[in-house]
Amino acid sequence: MDTRPRIPHPAFPAAARVSPAGADWLASASPFPRSVLALWADNPHAPMVLPCGRAFDVIAMPALFGRRVLDRLWSAGPGSGPVAAQQGRLLLFTAPGTAQRLPALLRWEEWGGRERPEVPPLLCHGPGDAVTVPPLWPPDETEPTPPATRWLVAPEERRPRLPGPETLLWACVRTARTARPRPRTTPLTSAPALPRG
Repeated sequence: MDTRPRIPHPAFPAAARVSPAGADWLASASPFPRSVLALWADNPHAPMVLPCGRAFDVIAMPALFGRRVLDRLWSAGPGSGPVAAQQGRLLLFTAPGTAQRLPALLRWEEWGGRERPEVPPLLCHGPGDAVTVPPLWPPDETEPTPPATRWLVAPEERRPRLPGPETLLWACVRTARTARPRPRTTPLTSAPALPRG
């Protein structure tokens, strides 16, 4: 048995912890919030599957694009609500109704397709969907591998400020426009010299 102390893995930042008020908010998504809180009281290190559409919707996007959208929301916008990382995607917790409205707004902006390959597909989870939320408490920081799902911005309030569809549309479009590849310019080449005669 190895008795040496484990050192936290430097490549993975520590996951955020959910406050008691944040746990209450997450549990309010369930039709049985007291049961959810009781399960978490027994094991705060366990992830939980919660329904969308009641307390929040979730917009899932590829991690790199999601990070850029999150940076845009915090640098030039109103900020974000809770955000989780899960299997190469960022899960942005949004206002209820966002999952239904955002796809129409994105189509209006001619989002994605062959003409706009820099725009990744977004997964919108709303009423009738469920998502796995990270544990309230992250695992021990000495774990050799990061958890499969973790909070980047943990819920801290009973009523967190959740971005709506218009705010996410703004952030996604601005992020995609800044990520758009610049047109190639070819240097001018001199024409071959004509023989003088």
